Amino acid sequence: MLRNAIPRAQRVLGVNHHLTLKMKDVYARTLYYANGATLDDLREAVTTLEETARTARRVLGAAHPSVMTMAEALREARAALRARETLSPPGSA
Repeated sequence: MLRNAIPRAQRVLGVNHHLTLKMKDVYARTLYYANGATLDDLREAVTTLEETARTARRVLGAAHPSVMTMAEALREARAALRARETLSPPGSA
């Protein structure tokens, strides 16, 4: 659902709007929290959070609570990706 709603929110509210950034944050979290998350899901979550956190920091400021929670989510997603990559043989997705 969010995958379809985010582009619409970006068109209506703008890519730098707090709600748009929050939607991307929630989308990325659902990717890496999912029990059946694939390696590709985890990579997408990390990429999305990297981009979203960078934009949020620029737009909202580093001390904004949403920016801080996105940074924490990014740390968690990176850790989940590292853990999965060590368990998965090279070339698997």
